[in-house]
Amino acid sequence: EWAIHQMNTTANFANESKVLCWLLGGLNFQVEHHLFPKISHIHYPAISKCVRENCEQFNIRYIENLTFFGAFRSHILYLKKLGID
Repeated sequence: EWAIHQMNTTANFANESKVLCWLLGGLNFQVEHHLFPKISHIHYPAISKCVRENCEQFNIRYIENLTFFGAFRSHILYLKKLGID
């Protein structure tokens, strides 16, 4: 249940951006960061493939925004949904 909760409440963003990966120290891989906090961020891209495959196998949603701006937009829309303007 803990891992399922992490999958339902965490989202990755801009996983293909090597610049953001470097600037953020891999924190754009939030799903993997929350599931495996003690593993070095340099392994997150490889781990994300395994996590994604397992999510597909067990029909678990893997939340990902393709760009930083997509993630930012998603965040703003979520705040608006909560009633915070």
